[in-house]
Amino acid sequence: MPAIGSEIKPFTAQAFRDGKFLQVSDADLRGKWSVVFFYPADFTFVCPTELEDLAENYETFQKMGVEIFGVSTDKHFTHKAWHDTSPAIGKVQYTMIGDPSGDIARNFDALRADGSHTADRATFLIDPEGKIQYIEITSEGVGRSAAELLDKIRAAQYIAAHPGEVCPAKWKEGGDTATLNPSLDLVGKI
Repeated sequence: MPAIGSEIKPFTAQAFRDGKFLQVSDADLRGKWSVVFFYPADFTFVCPTELEDLAENYETFQKMGVEIFGVSTDKHFTHKAWHDTSPAIGKVQYTMIGDPSGDIARNFDALRADGSHTADRATFLIDPEGKIQYIEITSEGVGRSAAELLDKIRAAQYIAAHPGEVCPAKWKEGGDTATLNPSLDLVGKI
């Protein structure tokens, strides 16, 4: 499993976005905040609910300077067919990367070990320098929430912009819970 703070590995792949096929690479994840969102397969059950949730919140991600890359081991052609036939996936405006070789999923250690050649439900937040700042992996039947991901991104962006501060549990941007400045004075007082 990649470690927090580790740099993403190089890759090149075909993708689908805005009715077109395009080539993407690790370079597209640098220079801005990015979410790499692995899911098991197109034309399934939990996956479209997750991708639709991201699509419905995509404008918020964009306002925060975050780009989303959905990845499965399907081909980019399959992404287009799913986009064209599913009302939920038809809402997706972010890049859908095809990873039929499983190389990208393998790079992120998100390829299942069961021989199914599918990715786990794995989410990676990449900072503008190409370093991993957040990892979440859930089991097959547990869908992820865009709202929870947005909260994690806000916290990661806050601490990146405010060195020396940390965001405690339940911290929300603009909320009642203050950030902390770890120091000797706080030891044993929290």
